[in-house]
Amino acid sequence: MRQRLVTYRGYVREQLEAAFGEDHPATDIALSFSLGLFVAALPNFGIALVLFAALIRYVDRVSSLALLAVLVIMNPPVKWAIYAAGFWLGSRLLGPVPGISVTEFSIADLSLSVGPEVFIRVFVGSFCLAAVIAVVSYVAAIRFIKELRQREIELVDKLPETFSD
Repeated sequence: MRQRLVTYRGYVREQLEAAFGEDHPATDIALSFSLGLFVAALPNFGIALVLFAALIRYVDRVSSLALLAVLVIMNPPVKWAIYAAGFWLGSRLLGPVPGISVTEFSIADLSLSVGPEVFIRVFVGSFCLAAVIAVVSYVAAIRFIKELRQREIELVDKLPETFSD
């Protein structure tokens, strides 16, 4: 299990480096990445994938690799965690769902009649989390892109010295 996590972490890092190493301006890549995370963190029933494809097709400034990195990061277990945290946060903000306790939850308490109330709480909480994720990911992406590009510049500056010896 640990090896699988290490392998997955390496894969995610490779995808992020590929996305952030594109020739787009750093702000465009970071904005594509953070907007992608914002959309993917919302309960969107798979519409995010269609939206990403349309953005890649019709908007030149969108970084397709940054959106691909979003899809790698926002896998189902991550989305489930965001939805669970979103429901908790939504319940804190809007109050508990009538007839359902977050701390004393049982499947028997669920019915289709409480579905809209649950969805509203999941959506509101996920929206708040997605906004925080988007802001943090934009700042982190800008820093990562600048660091990656600086490292590439330093590497290129050292190449002539290596070959001249």
